[in-house]
Amino acid sequence: MLNVGLTGGIGAGKSEVTRLLGSYGATVVDADRIAREVVEPGTPGLAAVVAEFGPDVLRADGTLDRPRLGAIVFADADRLKALNAIVHPLVAERSAALQQAAGPDAIVVHDVPLLTENGLAPRYDLIVVVDAAPATQLDRLVRQRGMAEPEARSRMAAQAAREERLAIADLVIDNDGPLADLEPQVRKVWEQLRARAAVAGE
Repeated sequence: MLNVGLTGGIGAGKSEVTRLLGSYGATVVDADRIAREVVEPGTPGLAAVVAEFGPDVLRADGTLDRPRLGAIVFADADRLKALNAIVHPLVAERSAALQQAAGPDAIVVHDVPLLTENGLAPRYDLIVVVDAAPATQLDRLVRQRGMAEPEARSRMAAQAAREERLAIADLVIDNDGPLADLEPQVRKVWEQLRARAAVAGE
């Protein structure tokens, strides 16, 4: 089994890279998706979030009001730490279970947005970073996701600097250009991962 940590700043295009790798045969462990699952209604995770942040972070139907919670934590580093202290252990536990179920010959790609920030690089056999210039990230967040520019900038500022991510990278996918330029790069990285997995399995 080859364990790969995949990360990149918000708006860098990590989701598309993850989708492509999954289509080639990688077992994808998506930390963001798991983070949503562990705070669904009825979970201990949601109960812990409500205990920490109050019932105002719930919608009328009992689900988590993500925009409201996001507005709180992305404006206050201490509140973000408090949220991460609840969610991250739950995500790590679920990720480990999915990895274990993947099988000995699998290439397991862990899509981890905050890999750099949380010092998680040592957990993986190698790190792939999806890279884009901050100006490109900002443009995508505002134009494609409809974020207000101040919110986009605060979300980017809450993450590691581009240089910090690149410093831990074993492989870098440059996603500063159009989508058409991305697939050939991801295919090349996939071939490198397969070669690495073959050597590891010998």
